Amino acid sequence: METAELLKKVRRIEIKTRGLTRQIFAGQYHSAFKGRGMAFSEVREYRVGDDIRNIDWNVTARYNQPYVKVFEEERELTVMLLVDVSGSQNFGSTLQFKRHVVAEVAAVLAFSAIQNNDKIGVILFSDKVEKFIPPQKGSKHILRVISELLNFEPTGKGTNIAEALRFLTNAIKKRCTAFVLSDFIDFDEPNNQPRFTDAISIANSKHDVVAIRIYDNRETLLPPVGLVRFTDAETGNDFWVDTASEQVQSQYRQWWSSTTDNLKQTFTKAKVDWVAVRTDEDYVKPLMLLFKRRSK
Repeated sequence: METAELLKKVRRIEIKTRGLTRQIFAGQYHSAFKGRGMAFSEVREYRVGDDIRNIDWNVTARYNQPYVKVFEEERELTVMLLVDVSGSQNFGSTLQFKRHVVAEVAAVLAFSAIQNNDKIGVILFSDKVEKFIPPQKGSKHILRVISELLNFEPTGKGTNIAEALRFLTNAIKKRCTAFVLSDFIDFDEPNNQPRFTDAISIANSKHDVVAIRIYDNRETLLPPVGLVRFTDAETGNDFWVDTASEQVQSQYRQWWSSTTDNLKQTFTKAKVDWVAVRTDEDYVKPLMLLFKRRSK
C-alpha cells in the first residue's frame, strides 16, 4: 500500500474511531475492562464487611488486631490485539475481505486505547506468531500498529490460535485485556472441536480475553450453483464440490451449525466474552453490545 493511501485510510479510521469512542466507550471504557490491575496503597484497621482475603497477617500479628490491605485501581491499562492473518482471512463475498474488517476493528480498538492513555500491543499470527509489537503509548506507536494491521504479509497460511495465546501468556507478564480477532476456523477434523480450548482457558485465567469472531455471510450457507472447484486458502489444495446436491447442502449446514455451537461452548466454558461481526454489516452495533454487556 502506498504511503499516501495508507495515511488516507488511517485518517478515515481515526475519524470513525472518535465517533465510536463517544458512542461505545464514553463512561464505559474502563469499566468494560475486567480484572484491572490493583496496586497496593496502604493498610488500615479491619472494618465489618471488609474482604477477609485482604487481611495483612503480618501487621495483624504485630498489633494484635486485624488490619487489611487497601488497593487502588491502576489507571494505566494494557490492551493486546491478537490478530489472525492466516489465509482464510482473504475471503469476502461483498465489499470487504475478512482481513480488512479484522484490521479496521483492531484499529478502532487501538485508537480507543491510545485516546484513553493506555498501552497497546499486537500479536499477528497465522499457524505461528508472525510478528510481536510490544505494548507502548504514543502517536508514533499507533501509526506503526495501524500500518502493520493494514500492510502485513504473513509467511504462513494456516491457523494456530493456541500458539498465539501461549505466546501472549508467556510474553505479557502483567494482566491485560486481550482481544482475539479471527474467524476462529481452527478445528480438529474428526470431531469439529476447537484446537485452542485449553489455551484460551489458561490465557483467560491470567488475562482478560475477549473473542471477536469475523465471518462472511457466504460461509454460513452453500449456494446451489452446480459443480464448483474450490481452493483451500490455507493449504492451497483444490477440490470439486457438487453444490446442487441436497446431501452436500445438508452436510454444510450441519458443519456451520456445529462449528458455531462448539465455539460458543468453548467461550462459555473458558468464561470468555465474545461477539460476532459479519463482513457485510457495520461492526459498530456488535461492539456497542459487547462493551455495554461488559460494563454492567
